[in-house]
Amino acid sequence: MSITANWSYPTAIRFGAGRISEIADACAVAGIKKPLLITDRGLANMDITTKTLDLMDAAGLGRAMFADVDPNPNEKNAAAGVKAYNDGGHDGVIAFGGGSGLDLGKLVAFLAGQTRPLWDFEDIGDWWTRADADAIAPIIAVPTTAGTGSEVGRASVITNSETEEKKIIFHPKFLPTVVICDPELTVGMPKFITAGTGLDAFAHCVEAFCSPHYHPMSQGMALEGMRLVKEYLPRAYADGSDLEARAHMMSAAAMGATAFQKGLGAIHALSHPIGAMYHTHHGTTNAVCMPPVLQFNKPAITKVISQAANYLDIDGGFDGFCDYVDELNASLGIPKTLAGLGVENPDIDRIVAGALSDPSTGGNPVKMTKENTTALLLACIG
Repeated sequence: MSITANWSYPTAIRFGAGRISEIADACAVAGIKKPLLITDRGLANMDITTKTLDLMDAAGLGRAMFADVDPNPNEKNAAAGVKAYNDGGHDGVIAFGGGSGLDLGKLVAFLAGQTRPLWDFEDIGDWWTRADADAIAPIIAVPTTAGTGSEVGRASVITNSETEEKKIIFHPKFLPTVVICDPELTVGMPKFITAGTGLDAFAHCVEAFCSPHYHPMSQGMALEGMRLVKEYLPRAYADGSDLEARAHMMSAAAMGATAFQKGLGAIHALSHPIGAMYHTHHGTTNAVCMPPVLQFNKPAITKVISQAANYLDIDGGFDGFCDYVDELNASLGIPKTLAGLGVENPDIDRIVAGALSDPSTGGNPVKMTKENTTALLLACIG
């Protein structure tokens, strides 16, 4: 069976192996004639990036690239990207890469025509309405990992390097005009990135499924996303060239990010400040935090997780699901505690304060307080 499709939910998605060859047509659909490809430093010189630049060049789109992007992109990267975009006279962005490249690419397309500073657009209330919507440039998104799902998101996660806080910048027009999901681009991912990004997708699905908010479409998508991760992440981890597994993991990533419109929770509330302060890999941090958070939320999620376990053919209800998560983490080389990620002697009070102020907190099934969040963090530290 050929895993190839065209989707228009949540945006136009060109899905299938080899479809990066359609990058020029995607730009034409979006009305982009002089794109700036934005990616991270690690991808800048890789074959998949060079090939994409060659395709752009052959179509008369140039081969402009900006790659000064940190693993946790910040406002300095954004300012440099906006300068490169405006100095080059570009009219659209190709956001290319994992979460960092995608998030920063979307942000540059958003910021390049604005007059207000970045932090004026944080995802608080209706702050997004401060933006000049007509000045937002079109975006083509090309994920090269299967994790964050930023290619189908209406926000970017940006670190404030001065305060060491992760902030969410939101606008409906962050949603790319066209997404190209080509699993061939993910074949070269190292095992630890395959694991960390895949478990990020899983965390999105689990937290969305457990969120008490009402969004039945997201609920169904979260459940099927979990199934795809269960079936195909071990295969992608074992054999990076397994295109069927890589394709299904790209679907799971997009599904997780679409599903979390329903809400996230304590996993992300903790992971955001930990990543901002200690520069840990986001998806891997989520994976470490997931088992303690499941236990933390047990009083409120036993029934819903038991339903998920039934769908996933996991015996033992809630406890069986937790055992499965432990076994999955271990099989993918995930440390049991945050110390295994290099987080030692952390600033407990500061992380807890960051977690309680994170927007993800509102979607957690159990109300988070200073006291219980401190206990939860200590369980993650081990």
